[in-house]
Amino acid sequence: MAAKKEGAVLRIRVRAYESKILDRSVKQIMDTASKFEAETRGPVPLPTEIKKYTVNRASFVYKDAREQFETRVHKRLIDIINPSPKVIEALTNMNLPSGVDIDVKMM
Repeated sequence: MAAKKEGAVLRIRVRAYESKILDRSVKQIMDTASKFEAETRGPVPLPTEIKKYTVNRASFVYKDAREQFETRVHKRLIDIINPSPKVIEALTNMNLPSGVDIDVKMM
């Protein structure tokens, strides 16, 4: 099998604390890319980053009484192959909800 030769790839990494908001944002990005007929790959779910925190309930005594908290960061990866300038412009002008972090790399 011969591999297809690819040109530039726009790699978009989307992160958010809530998975529902993240999925809505990814759908919006995919719809924008498909509107301009760009070839896409993804969204690929990346591993969820979980940070756990343990806190003592009391300040001095009751060492065994503790509370545990955690934050989860959900991530998705989207590749847009050979993006046209119109696609890049549409993606930069897009309004996404607060709490959604986007990293864009040109490869």
